[in-house]
Amino acid sequence: MSGPVTVRCTGRMTTSGLRRAAAAQQVPQFTRGGVLAVWAAAAVPMGLLSWVGAPRLADRLDGPAPLAQALLLLMTAGLVWQFVLVAVLVARERRTGAVTSLRDALWLRGPTDERTGRRLPRAWWWLLPLLAGTALFQLVPSLPLPADRDLGLLLSGPQGEALFRGAWGWFAVVVVLAVFNTVLGEELLFRGFLLPRMQSAFGRNDWVANGVLFALYHVHQPWSVPAALADTVLLALPSRRFRSAWFGIAVHSAQSVLFVGLTLAVVLS
Repeated sequence: MSGPVTVRCTGRMTTSGLRRAAAAQQVPQFTRGGVLAVWAAAAVPMGLLSWVGAPRLADRLDGPAPLAQALLLLMTAGLVWQFVLVAVLVARERRTGAVTSLRDALWLRGPTDERTGRRLPRAWWWLLPLLAGTALFQLVPSLPLPADRDLGLLLSGPQGEALFRGAWGWFAVVVVLAVFNTVLGEELLFRGFLLPRMQSAFGRNDWVANGVLFALYHVHQPWSVPAALADTVLLALPSRRFRSAWFGIAVHSAQSVLFVGLTLAVVLS
């Protein structure tokens, strides 16, 4: 932890604002090694599940697109593991008294001024250009990917129709995957847990380091690394600027909503 915290008050500063500002400073800080350890705890399992586990599981599955089936199941498991990882780490911090408020520990709060702790309700309007930027960033080229790992291609092809049409069980898997991908998994880990704990190790560039780590985390689908790196300004930067993981969650979830919607269309076809 750093030395004594100085909070500069203004005439509009409130007691609750002071409490929020103080609580924000109580989030424990990680060393660079600690940050990388948490990153590896998420990235390594996803890589192993994608490139080792999925092909082996596919050999044991019947029906159309067995590799896609295996990837959906194992990627979901990997994302659920990230939620468990965050829960364990936060529980350990709370046992030691390092954090008291779960909302402050994971930045699960509205946009907040870093200096005063005051709420910034008008900052929610930033979601509009951020979501528009997400649509534009879909134009960022990705590296070539294997056709049997392209879920977008799967949904538009005959194998995807054979797998998903009327298959509400598989649709439920997709919904769980989406929720743990952009709400309870990746974003909760990277923007909710890691980002608040990176300032001591990376200074004002903590959001840049967070975005780079998030991009490199995609060892399970390396073709998406360029797009994930570009997403730094849409996910990590606003989350850091407003000290709220909800910005990254909301913007990232736009992709999940689209994917779930496309899958539902095939299920109902």
